Amino acid sequence: MESPELTVNNGCGAPADVRSLVRNGGFVHDPLVADQLRRKLKFFFMNPCEKFQARGRKPWKLGVQILKIAMVTLQLVLFGLSNQMVVLFKEENTIAFKHLFIKNYEDTADNANSDFVIYTQSEVYEYLNYIFSQYIQLRKISVGNHAYERRGMDLTPLTVCQYFYKWGNVSPGNESFNIDPKIETECFDIEPSLPLFSERFPNTKLNLTLHFHRLVMVQVQFKLKAINLQTIRRHELPDCYDFYITITFDNKAHSGRIQINLDSDVSIRECKGWHVTGGIQRNSHYMMVFDAVIVVICLSSLILCTRSVINGVKLQNEFVDFFLLHYNKSVTWSDRMEFVNGWYILIIISDLLTITGSILKMEIEAKSFASYDVCSILLGTATLLVWVGVIRYLGFFEKYNVLILTLRAAFPNVIRFSCCASMIYLGYCFCGWIVLGPYHQKFRSLNVVSECLFSLINGDDMFATFAGMQDKSYVVWVFSRIYLSTFISLFIYMVLSLFIALITDAYETIKLYQQNGFPQTDLRVFIEECKDLPDSGRYRVDEVPIFLSCCCNRSDNGA
Repeated sequence: MESPELTVNNGCGAPADVRSLVRNGGFVHDPLVADQLRRKLKFFFMNPCEKFQARGRKPWKLGVQILKIAMVTLQLVLFGLSNQMVVLFKEENTIAFKHLFIKNYEDTADNANSDFVIYTQSEVYEYLNYIFSQYIQLRKISVGNHAYERRGMDLTPLTVCQYFYKWGNVSPGNESFNIDPKIETECFDIEPSLPLFSERFPNTKLNLTLHFHRLVMVQVQFKLKAINLQTIRRHELPDCYDFYITITFDNKAHSGRIQINLDSDVSIRECKGWHVTGGIQRNSHYMMVFDAVIVVICLSSLILCTRSVINGVKLQNEFVDFFLLHYNKSVTWSDRMEFVNGWYILIIISDLLTITGSILKMEIEAKSFASYDVCSILLGTATLLVWVGVIRYLGFFEKYNVLILTLRAAFPNVIRFSCCASMIYLGYCFCGWIVLGPYHQKFRSLNVVSECLFSLINGDDMFATFAGMQDKSYVVWVFSRIYLSTFISLFIYMVLSLFIALITDAYETIKLYQQNGFPQTDLRVFIEECKDLPDSGRYRVDEVPIFLSCCCNRSDNGA
């Protein structure tokens, strides 16, 4: 005889088949335990407003994030203005050095960012002579506050080095050569205090003869000092700059064309002696206090978000153990990841970057650290992540949440498709570099090729790229047309279209889910059995005594 249908109250007013709850040799779990877990889960996945309605818990994390957004953005703007002056001072000094030490240098579209070129031996001596002359007369000719570095009572000299093959006997007419590729070096110094030598170079005092038939390069190196006074306008103490200048005469190709290039490395440090009338020092202290407040706010945000992540992991373990014990069922990986809030991870990373960047900024303001680039990268990335994190709160509204859900749904397919497309892209990069590199400026290195092809995908500079191959080898010219045409057709008309199709398909799927309901996982089905609203007053405590009815139980008589 078949046994009668046995039911128990599942905590939400609906009967549940005991047979569906019998696992592991007839074990039946207590419904109150399940209801307590449902309540904890439902409260965990509530938004800040719902949590406030459920337990009156103030949304501290939300308030801290709003305050942090305002202060971090203000901090970035203030630091960005200072960094802009530093970078501008470096660039303007580098341009000034090119005009001071490279004869006939002009800022034009052709040579502003490229090397200066000379072709005769007399020009090499002439340009070297010009550098030495300008260096010795620097104090008389420079309109900037440039000065030589001192070593005790002496001034730092200018160093000239020529690098050449140890032995070389080249006879192009006889099509023969005898060469030892070992590089040797000859160097000498020029003191800034020396009287100006004769106009004709080389001078006997300098004892320099260039071995052009085996010359590899000539390097002129010297160090100059300067002070960035423009920071006073922003009520900041000026920094002292050391410019390490290297002028290179490059003859590695031995093609009859020597390139002249000036490089300038910079180090920034606190000036040893200074006095400024006014409140600049006081303003610097105010900025350090402001940075310290930001560090405290980010630490608070870091602690709150870390605690939430830890609570989520603990609740995940509790839910996994419950399902395994009472239903003999493993929780899927997607359900497990529901407990790990990616937005909190994003906020934690941004907090760590902001704290580190703020400490470095305080060190910069205290003149004990001068790496503006590192600090700007940290603060800039942190601010980017802070503003991206705002999307989380917009996601609480259904209309704004479409973007987040679409990106989440499309991301796996886009990554897989990108891996396939990148193989084709790399193939075109290598091919363009090898074949077109010697003939086209935009294909000279893999990095430049990648940038050029990416620009072509976005429709930039197409005609200029085609036109750049006009006067080259006819075979290469034909190949370049086939190469560029197939790449543009493949990536613009096919690859990009497939990218758009993947995202559009994900968007349509999300819109359909919003209309008809999202697919229900075991976690969501388990939580939705509890029907109490956040303002029902049944979330005031985490645990319910065993003798009380569960949070979701409603008797017909209202008892």
